[in-house]
Amino acid sequence: MRRLLSVLIAIFIPVGVFAQGEQETKQTVAMSQSVYEELQESQVLAEEERYSEVHKKLAKLREKRGLSNYEIAQIWNLDAYTYYQEERYTNAINAYENLLAQGELPEALIQSTLKTMAQLYFTEEKYDDALRTVQRLMDMLDDPSPDVYMLLGQAYFQKGDYSRALGPIKTGIDKYRAQGRTPKENWLLLLRVIYYEQKDYRNMVAVLKELLRYYPKDRYVLTLAAAYSELGDTKKQLVLTEALYEAGKLETSNHLTNMANLYLMHDLPYKAAKVLEKEMDSGRIDTNERNLRLMSQAWYQAREDEKAIPPLRRAAEMSGDGELYVRLAQAHINLEQWEPAAEAIQEGLRRGGVKRPDTANVMLGMALFNQKKLRGARQAFAAAQSDSRSARVARQWMNHVDSEIERAQTLQQEVPTQAPREVDEMLRDAG
Repeated sequence: MRRLLSVLIAIFIPVGVFAQGEQETKQTVAMSQSVYEELQESQVLAEEERYSEVHKKLAKLREKRGLSNYEIAQIWNLDAYTYYQEERYTNAINAYENLLAQGELPEALIQSTLKTMAQLYFTEEKYDDALRTVQRLMDMLDDPSPDVYMLLGQAYFQKGDYSRALGPIKTGIDKYRAQGRTPKENWLLLLRVIYYEQKDYRNMVAVLKELLRYYPKDRYVLTLAAAYSELGDTKKQLVLTEALYEAGKLETSNHLTNMANLYLMHDLPYKAAKVLEKEMDSGRIDTNERNLRLMSQAWYQAREDEKAIPPLRRAAEMSGDGELYVRLAQAHINLEQWEPAAEAIQEGLRRGGVKRPDTANVMLGMALFNQKKLRGARQAFAAAQSDSRSARVARQWMNHVDSEIERAQTLQQEVPTQAPREVDEMLRDAG
């Protein structure tokens, strides 16, 4: 697919120069009445999109004897324009080359032709040819115009040479400003991309602010927020992102979850959780494992343990990840919900992928212990003891469990009862 790098090819057939005796730049150019009329007729055919007739008519006209260089050049000029209308850009370029091959042409015609050729080379993605053509043009000019500098910068830009592209693009924009004119949007965008490629985020911010001043668009606010992120100024990033959200301009799942992450980063977990909950319900944030985990984390940090459990359970069920089941168990333990905690840990260990099975077994032992399931708790602590990282705490728990088991066994032992006769004798003696 062709990429037209923000340049509009404006090809103008200068009908005015056909008049005999008209002054143009440094010399007087003349055109015979018959050639002028032939060109006028050909131009009408071009406007009617009768292109093949135009080319035949112009080819026949070039065979006419006694034509001046200027007349031949204008014939090629119209031929090139017609090829352009047909989107036959290579033919158009060749026609312009034939135009330039004529000697003693007005400088204005040469310059406009070189500029148009450069733009056509951009259309054909022939950036080396575009660069050479622009350099030919600049060599002719004492004071190149802003758009010529931009063409040079664009040629370097398309070749990926951003350091060389920067100078002429900045010069073109500065000269344009000096004329009291607002820089074109696509020129500023080129400058922004160059600063981004060079990781010059401070200058990128300045360009984005100018874009917002002259061409206010939501996407520039988002890009500015991202630039602040690169500079580590996440507070400004959050302010801009939140303003877009409140204005109803944030719509994609990525942008919305990014704002939730910014809330978490700035210790605003409740806001993060509410955004995630609302936008998941609306369908604008994808209800996937990652986002469910993020919502659970937000509720947990907001000290809303009850609300942290449902999204974490859904995430665990979606992924089948044992580690998520362990995290789910921790949320239940925080609420002293021992039975679902034990079930979650057991499911996590069964699923696999638990980073610290020893820690999971300690948690399981605690959950079972608090349910008075002492034998199961001891087995869990014994499993944890095999890992040196949990050995000490597991032994302490095992000693505590053993004590409880022993105490329970003692309480369950039958106490001997006195026979009725013996009780009577004791009472009598006491009397």
